[in-house]
Amino acid sequence: MSDPLLTAYRHDAHKFTGESHDDASDMYAGVRVNQSVSEGADGDAAALSRPLDVQKQTVPTHADHYRLSLFTGKTLYNPQTFTRATVENEVSELIATEDALAAHERWLASDVAAAFNETVYHPYTSLKFHTLLVAALLDNYRAHHEFANLRLIVDSAGEVVPFRTVYDGERFALRIDADDDGRPSARLGSRPWQSWSSAWNRLTAHPLDADHNKYDMTLDANLRRMWSWSTALQYIEDYAAWRPDR
Repeated sequence: MSDPLLTAYRHDAHKFTGESHDDASDMYAGVRVNQSVSEGADGDAAALSRPLDVQKQTVPTHADHYRLSLFTGKTLYNPQTFTRATVENEVSELIATEDALAAHERWLASDVAAAFNETVYHPYTSLKFHTLLVAALLDNYRAHHEFANLRLIVDSAGEVVPFRTVYDGERFALRIDADDDGRPSARLGSRPWQSWSSAWNRLTAHPLDADHNKYDMTLDANLRRMWSWSTALQYIEDYAAWRPDR
């Protein structure tokens, strides 16, 4: 029987190929993929990032599985460098491992996963961060932590908590957990919904110097306007890669 966490990291493999769940193969790179995630973690993570009842194209000019960047307004797709063979090789690295810890670390560091959206209907969402959110929720649920008790927690950069860290950058990390151990945190809410802005605004302390640094100020202001979790987490990563004062 497959490790439930490995199932979480593999459950949306079909989105790399642009196939529907029903039409996609249940095997990829020699492992079983596209299986349902237990504990309702997939549906809850999806509800954090997009309205589940909207099944129509929301950006008329964009209708494929490549993520549309909220930061640049473009996709990462490049026919010369982003070939099918390249994607297949990198996706195989993500999902073929039988070590769930290794899978978590690879998803955190993956650039190719960040190039795809959760759904073509909501192209600004991020498959990378949706998958990390699914695994984080699943690990918490399996530890008998109810959603209403979960928190967004700010950790130091490089401080990766297995399965629960959903972002690890050069300046700070973010995780979903029930116990903040005195770290800056905010409750996710009573139920899964697009609550990013609410949680970010309620953090007991912020990892950004929005009072003195103009780049932090801009990032913080934009994050306070976002509601989708996977979109916001991807925006943090994209902004960190771009900022001139790195």
